[in-house]
Amino acid sequence: MTSGAKGMRRDDRREPAGVARWIASRWSVLRGTAADAGMSTAEYAVGTLAACAFAAVLYKVVTSAAVSTALGAMIKKALDVAV
Repeated sequence: MTSGAKGMRRDDRREPAGVARWIASRWSVLRGTAADAGMSTAEYAVGTLAACAFAAVLYKVVTSAAVSTALGAMIKKALDVAV
């Protein structure tokens, strides 16, 4: 006895473990045996460019006058000793 999903028993569709097993088996068939295990060179290049762009923006924000003033005031307040 099977349900609407090919190869899935009617009892399995009520059990989360049965559904998970069925999805895992179907996914392994769909993706094939030669699935990529990691990023390709082009993906590394795009990721590296994105990281560098984010670092540049973060550097500009941290070294801006407003942020430098705020950080200086916060450090001065933290180190100020009340007598």
